[in-house]
Amino acid sequence: MRVVTGLSVLVLGAGGIGHAVVSGLETGIDRVDPFKDMKNRPRGGHGMNFLLVGTDGRDRISPEEKKKYKLGGAPCHCTDTLMLVHLSADKQRASVISLPRDSYAELPAHTDGTTGKEHSPHPVKLNAAYAEGGPQLTVRTVEQMTGVKIDHYLEVDFTSFMKTVDTLGGVEICTAKPLKDSYTGLNLAAGTHRLDGGQALQYVRSRHLDGAADLGRMQRQQKFMAALIKQTTSSGVLMNPMRFHQVATSMLESVRADKGFGTEQMLGLGKALRGFTPASSEFASVPLEEKGFQVKGIGSTVKWDAVKSKKMFQALREDRSLAPHQPKQPEATLVDVAPEQIRVQVYNGTPRDGLGQDVDAALRGTGFDTTRAPLNGGPKDLRRTLVSYDPRWDRSAKSLATALPGCELKAVQGQGGTMKVTAGSDFTKVQRVKAEDPQRGEFGTVTGDQVVCP
Repeated sequence: MRVVTGLSVLVLGAGGIGHAVVSGLETGIDRVDPFKDMKNRPRGGHGMNFLLVGTDGRDRISPEEKKKYKLGGAPCHCTDTLMLVHLSADKQRASVISLPRDSYAELPAHTDGTTGKEHSPHPVKLNAAYAEGGPQLTVRTVEQMTGVKIDHYLEVDFTSFMKTVDTLGGVEICTAKPLKDSYTGLNLAAGTHRLDGGQALQYVRSRHLDGAADLGRMQRQQKFMAALIKQTTSSGVLMNPMRFHQVATSMLESVRADKGFGTEQMLGLGKALRGFTPASSEFASVPLEEKGFQVKGIGSTVKWDAVKSKKMFQALREDRSLAPHQPKQPEATLVDVAPEQIRVQVYNGTPRDGLGQDVDAALRGTGFDTTRAPLNGGPKDLRRTLVSYDPRWDRSAKSLATALPGCELKAVQGQGGTMKVTAGSDFTKVQRVKAEDPQRGEFGTVTGDQVVCP
């Protein structure tokens, strides 16, 4: 083991991951030329841009797995997921923008590569670009819509996704509420789970969990990518040439990439990721103007907000972060309702002067919407902190109680939406909490450390 460790340090020190480890990997990649004969492309900016395309390919999945993970039916040979990934010029930040597959898009004029038939520009849903013209038309359409020059194209199908997760030993996901989708077979209780490849595929494909549909699915995909980064960067994969080779080989067996994505590019990515943490990544979705934009002959689409999306992609071209820098926060416990959505009135239930102000300030410090005017009231010798609430707001009450370890919960009919906290002599601190779906910044941005398990 000491010999292996020593060799790892030498190889990694000499070349990030090491030419000897990486140079043989690219021979196994299925190549595609998405940039062939492309003209009038956007100007390149700083950093590197990848178009990550997830297709519904399932040819190499066994019948047993198809049945288990509900992958029946014929694939549509279209894009299931589209993400624009920007690696900053200093290799310190990765920005991931989800492009809704139902986005209203106008395909540029193109020639069918099989039949030679000419097609004039016409409206479609974005994921139809792949079905009509494969990787090349997909890249052209995304560049036309975003004004961002794509440097590299990576295409992953269901098989490579599942195998990569399994080779990493699974990925940890946490949820504050049960997740059940009869369409994909996803069935997770509230809590923390280590998902294998098949379960992970169910998690990122599910879109029938709530009313958010495809937009909620994109947020779960972003959360999963943050967890995947955490697993990859914290498990020693990037510090061990043999483990790296094992994971990379498994992933690349079912990946298609452009001809320019070779050894040097993989080395650069590997070297950059060695210093990554979940906080190094940021995730956003294209700002939308209308979610049910009806188009004749196409149906319901989602229409991008022209002003906000232009601003987002300009930031990407200029290599600027999409999320404002936030100081590192202490560990937080996951709750169902964001503290910012919970209104709290604090009372002092003890003879201790100033306890009400202390509790109010501590709750406000972790995000709760306190009145900032604590009151004296109730018993003067309360030993155990009490949270009273209207049963109609029971989820909010449970989230608040998590922030007050050991408190007592009491349902009070007709109290209304404001929680009442009566501080007892047992109060010591407020436990920081955060919602599973955190408060998002401009462009709906979150950083990876906001969405991975605490």
